[in-house]
Amino acid sequence: MLSPAEATARVLATARPLPPETVALPHAAGRVLAGTLTADRDFPPFNRVAMDGIAVTFAVWAGGQTEFDIAHTQYAGEPARPLPSPQHAVEVMTGAVLPAGADVVIRYEDLLLHDNRARIQISPPDAPGVNIHHQAADRRAGDVLLRPGTRLGPAELAVAATVGAAEMAVLRNARVAVVSTGDELVGISATPLAHQIRRSNVYALQALLTQSGADVSLFHLSDNVEELRVGLTNILAAGFDAVVLSGAVSKGRADHLPGLLRELHVAEIFHEVQQRPGKPLWFGARAGGPVVFGLPGNPVSTFITACRYVRPWLRAVQQPEGAAETASIEAPQPAVLTVDISFKPPLTHFVPVRLTVDAEGRRLATPLRVGGSGDILGLVEATAFLELPPEPALFAAGSAWPAWEL
Repeated sequence: MLSPAEATARVLATARPLPPETVALPHAAGRVLAGTLTADRDFPPFNRVAMDGIAVTFAVWAGGQTEFDIAHTQYAGEPARPLPSPQHAVEVMTGAVLPAGADVVIRYEDLLLHDNRARIQISPPDAPGVNIHHQAADRRAGDVLLRPGTRLGPAELAVAATVGAAEMAVLRNARVAVVSTGDELVGISATPLAHQIRRSNVYALQALLTQSGADVSLFHLSDNVEELRVGLTNILAAGFDAVVLSGAVSKGRADHLPGLLRELHVAEIFHEVQQRPGKPLWFGARAGGPVVFGLPGNPVSTFITACRYVRPWLRAVQQPEGAAETASIEAPQPAVLTVDISFKPPLTHFVPVRLTVDAEGRRLATPLRVGGSGDILGLVEATAFLELPPEPALFAAGSAWPAWEL
């Protein structure tokens, strides 16, 4: 039986970058950049006034002149007009071009203004340049601003707009089919009979995978073998990048999926992982088609295995060829147990925890009471799950272990 690390390696070995597409900048939010974005000119493109006030020649002020006649006013968005003489000042607004001949800006708060004349009430600084955002201080024309693999958030889109990137090459979102199975499941608007429950796993998976950048379509199939065969045939041929199945992958009489997937030419890559919850996890791939994740049907098992295996695969395929690998694959960060916990079976254990930070900046993990792999309410307060190895049997308070954030 594979360890989680070995299973992860096999999952990620199937990940191939998604093809790029071009979208208008307003539609690029949350997408992954496929190309390189460079500066089309200096940042800032001119010596920019950084405070409202007056602009003067530093040498004149440092030489003892503290009163200046104001020659004119320079507003943001106006073509630059020079300082008419070193003995004059120009009233300037934040964002304006610094007038030629001026090399220091004094804030309104440090001035007395009267009859178009300014009196400076502070001493000169040690050098010119105060309150000026100098041309190319941030970036020079041609500098790389955003690299392939960058997920485009508000700041990144602002940068793109600044350089005139009206359209952007981004990776296509992964297309994922999420499929629940089971005759015991009914729709969320239905009134379940005593032997039924409402479908919930698919909505948890939809939310999780959408947050990871996927376009998700939901399906439900009954336990009838022929319906499963027809439904899976159609789903596998529908152009999805991944199919995520919830339930029917273990060894019960109604767990038909492993055999049907083989029949439909989905090659099994592994079945069962040395872990709890989620031991029956199934994974395979169809030549020229999607990868298939067969997640155990219990809610906690479904959610944790999706976080542990499906989400890293999604992040890996949303990374351009040659981009930094660390940007594509999440890595758990250590957290310190707050109590002793122990397990008997020699399996890797995924333990739902609530993360907090102590006064020393350490991440603390407090295990939550979860009533087995069917207790989805037990995950409501969880912010992560610890991955604890098969050995030792006792995990002491104060020891640190990998924590996968939810």
